[in-house]
Amino acid sequence: PVVENSESVLEEPVSEEATSQEQTKKETEENSSNGQEQKPEFVIDLFEKGRKIMARSPGQREYLKAIRSNDLVLCAGPAGCGKTYLAVAMAINALRQEQIRKIVLVRPAVEAGEKLGFLPGDLLAKVNPYLRPLLDALNEMLDYEQVQRYMERDIIEVVPLAFMRGRTLNNTFIILDEGQNTTITQMKMFLTRMGKGSKIIVTGDVTQTDLPKGTASGLTDAIERLSPIDGVTVVRLSGGDIVRHRLVREVVKAYDDEKNSLKN
Repeated sequence: PVVENSESVLEEPVSEEATSQEQTKKETEENSSNGQEQKPEFVIDLFEKGRKIMARSPGQREYLKAIRSNDLVLCAGPAGCGKTYLAVAMAINALRQEQIRKIVLVRPAVEAGEKLGFLPGDLLAKVNPYLRPLLDALNEMLDYEQVQRYMERDIIEVVPLAFMRGRTLNNTFIILDEGQNTTITQMKMFLTRMGKGSKIIVTGDVTQTDLPKGTASGLTDAIERLSPIDGVTVVRLSGGDIVRHRLVREVVKAYDDEKNSLKN
């Protein structure tokens, strides 16, 4: 199944940082006044000092519903629409409720034409720039010390895609970020790591691939190939779901308008 989302939104874009109880209460009241009182399934409790994450647009609400209801979700959308952020929040929620035993956050380590083999420094120094966005999301939602404890105990892993080969992950919430930068072969390898009791979320922006020219995107292929399968849901977010700085939405729209005009 495929969940499409229109450009319209019911509220102004806001920061996608983790919120305190006070801020959450304020936002809930604002949503109620706009006729958008948040249902429990659209609020993600992190069980960390009252922190909760809320879906901020119709598309984000559909995304959360898809994650709750399916073991494999493919989410495509522009930068800033909360694809990875919400998935990480759902993973933390599942871990805190002991629905899973482990979180694995994955990113391809090939972006902007760079490959790990040609980068200087030791392995950690090489992969850190690629994994930083995932670490940033974790550190916004959990205390730094808690994140470090989870990582030291191997409860949370943040790894490059290449490190997934040969593994089978049971009872694990697995998130692949920047999925558009995988090849078809890499995507197949990643998706087949799923073991019993696990859930996979793949996110990406199919309009911003860093793959070599002529190389098909594994995310685009997976969306087309896997959407008919029962238990797999494709969610397409749009510029209307962008919740970063208001200018991000305008920037995305400006580029999309130019691209559409060139097509016509």
